[in-house]
This record gives sequence, structure tokens and C-alpha cells, in this order.
Amino acid sequence: MKVGATIPATFGLLLIACPVGAAELSADPNAYSEPAWSPYLVGSLIGLLSMMTFYFSNKPLGASTAYARVAGMIGSAIAPRHTASLKFYQDKKPRVDWEVMLVVGAIGGAFLAAWTGNELTLRWTPAMWEARFGDSVGLRLAVAFVGGVLMAFGARLAGGCTSGHGISGTMQLAVGSWIAVICFFVAGIAVAMLMFQI
Repeated sequence: MKVGATIPATFGLLLIACPVGAAELSADPNAYSEPAWSPYLVGSLIGLLSMMTFYFSNKPLGASTAYARVAGMIGSAIAPRHTASLKFYQDKKPRVDWEVMLVVGAIGGAFLAAWTGNELTLRWTPAMWEARFGDSVGLRLAVAFVGGVLMAFGARLAGGCTSGHGISGTMQLAVGSWIAVICFFVAGIAVAMLMFQI
């Protein structure tokens, strides 16, 4: 895989992941005794969605390609000749498709879940972050930016993200996906332990 395709994908991921702006509310997301939505129901619905995706599109459920497509659309608007010359975008034309709409739906669904579960805080810095690193919004955004770059690079390098490998790949019992998911968990636990001294 060429690194040139990773850069637009990373740029697109960061544009979508950046917060628009928010005011703090008084709700504490850690003050509830159980999840607002049943994890069993939501997990079952995600499994059903994944099976329907295979049935209707003959493709696995995934999200990282959507970020690459959005980056391609941005690239086509800013530098059309360069974007058109990249092999990635010759194979995967930059356009709004079902994967892009899946990401839009995931963002909307997350908002809906937080809103209906009274967990919508719209805070720049969560309480756990503030307890460890202070309330600097700049530091929080810088770490989020670096994390977004690393996640986008890793998703492109691994040929899939947590959706592609963690949901679709494991459902198909793909060995590579199971290895990827194990690595996701090991890396996530290690980073959490280092950052928050758990």
C-alpha cells in the first residue's frame, strides 16, 4: 500500500472527527448505574446489520474506507489532478456511498444514544482526562489529533478498522481479523494504563 493514499485518508478522518463546538452541561456520564441502551440489544442489531450488509451488497461492514472516500472528495476539490493520479482513488472513486452514510449514521446514532440516555455532556475535556492531564483544551485536541492520525494509518495499514476486522472479519472467522482484534485490545489496554496509570 502506498503512503500517498494514507495521507488523504488521515486528513478526512481528522476533519470528520473534530468537534464542532459545545457548551458544558451538568450531566455526569459516570453517574449512571447501567447503560442507557442494552448492550445485548445493540450488539445483536450490529450483528444483524452486518449480515444484511453481506446479503444486500456482498461486502463486509466497514468504516475506514469511508474516511478515505471523503478525503478523496476533499482532494478532488482542492487538487483534482493529484487526487486522480493516486492509484487508490483510481480503484475506489471518491464519492458518497453506503460506507460514507454508515459513518454519518454512526455519528448520528451516537448523538441519539447520548441524548436519549441523558448522557449528552458536550464537554471538551472529560472528567477522567481532567483528573490526569488538567483542563487544557489545546492538549486534549493535540492528543486527539495524534490519536486520529495513528488510528487512520493503522486502519489503512491493517486493511480495515474495528468495524471491518472486529465485526465483519471475526464474524467470518477470518484469522487475520481475530489477530487484528486481539492487537486492538492489547494496544488499547496498554495505552490506557500508560496514560491514566490504571
